[in-house]
Amino acid sequence: MTVRANRFRAHPAMGENSAVRTQFTHELLALTNDLTLMCRLAHDAVERVTDALVRADLATAYEVFALDEQLQTMFGACEARTVVLLALQAPVARDLRHVVTAIQIAGELSRIGRLANLVADSVYRSHPDHVAPQPILEVLAELGRLAAQRTALAGQAVATGHLPDEAVPTPDELAELRTRLRTTLAESEPPHSAGTIIDLALLGHHLERCVDHTDGIGRLVRFHDTGIPPTAQPDEER
Repeated sequence: MTVRANRFRAHPAMGENSAVRTQFTHELLALTNDLTLMCRLAHDAVERVTDALVRADLATAYEVFALDEQLQTMFGACEARTVVLLALQAPVARDLRHVVTAIQIAGELSRIGRLANLVADSVYRSHPDHVAPQPILEVLAELGRLAAQRTALAGQAVATGHLPDEAVPTPDELAELRTRLRTTLAESEPPHSAGTIIDLALLGHHLERCVDHTDGIGRLVRFHDTGIPPTAQPDEER
């Protein structure tokens, strides 16, 4: 999200207000930079956890744990920054929308990191084996790649303040992968136990939720840009 500084007329009485405004603009810029970095960390976490799944790579799973830890630390810092901005600067109109949207986006990115952590934990617990047989693993990998792609697009939207056309959700793509996973689990040979099916379905759900959170970021970026609340945006734009 880009920061647009307001212009002030030169007036002696406004010197103090101008200084406050400049500080506020700098804080908004720092907040946007933090969000951009969080987007990169979230993308790296989803991309690497997909690699960890495919290769049953324990070292890569550990990298995901570290990335999630960084994300949670940055989320806490963003929360603290927004509290200061809201409490001390009392922003109004677009600036208030910027601050509120920023902390919501940070929350979405934090949740993506947590979900990637959960998937990495499954890789850790299954090592040295894969988390699933190859047919199921292929569907999980596709879900992970979709989540990584969507996270990258969300990062572009946060950095530019506008949602690129290719970032508009494609529910059919996610629904198809969800159906494929369900079918593959049901048709696996030999049949899996009920507990194993639940665990693998949950893994798929974690990756699906990553995609859902990127869609949430897209709606928040649109809200920041247009002022249309996420719940009021037309379904075709979700």
